Amino acid sequence: MRVVVVTPATPVISFEEAAEHLKLGGNQAEKTLVEGMIAAAVATIDGPDGWLGRSLGAQTLEARFDAFHGNSIRLPYGPVLNLVAVEYLNRADEPVQADIDDFELLGANLVPAGSSWAWEGCSLRREAIRVQYIAGYEDEIPPAARAAMLLMIGDLYRNRDTTAVVQMSKVPMSTSVESLLEPMRIYR
Repeated sequence: MRVVVVTPATPVISFEEAAEHLKLGGNQAEKTLVEGMIAAAVATIDGPDGWLGRSLGAQTLEARFDAFHGNSIRLPYGPVLNLVAVEYLNRADEPVQADIDDFELLGANLVPAGSSWAWEGCSLRREAIRVQYIAGYEDEIPPAARAAMLLMIGDLYRNRDTTAVVQMSKVPMSTSVESLLEPMRIYR
């Protein structure tokens, strides 16, 4: 299984919120810098590539599954808000668009709406089944996640240089940030 981001997450921390946390007052001079720090903190935590193992900002994801046996699919990186599309390859490797009304969401599980629905004639190729869905929090993200991201942004703002000799691909997390996020983390 592989998950790709179709539409990136909606912003979960605004510049104004970060500026207030950083006590910048009305200073807009560092807006570009702070917005980059917001993006780095969110990317470190949120979505399929994030440390948290879940979606925070609403985003469209596409989960790709190999040949499938059974009647339900567990969609990763929830919370799942809405089903967008279900497609699979037939035995001739042609895409077949399934009717999303034939499915329902039970939490993060995609199940047939009727008594059973099989992937009849589904190809045995890798990633033959593709499910697009919207994941993330509809209104407010959990307060602990918001606080953790603001702490990360503050750390980045105060420590603009790193002493590490190697190049880092992710923003390092303080123990405070990790402690706030750990209860929400989903391990894969």
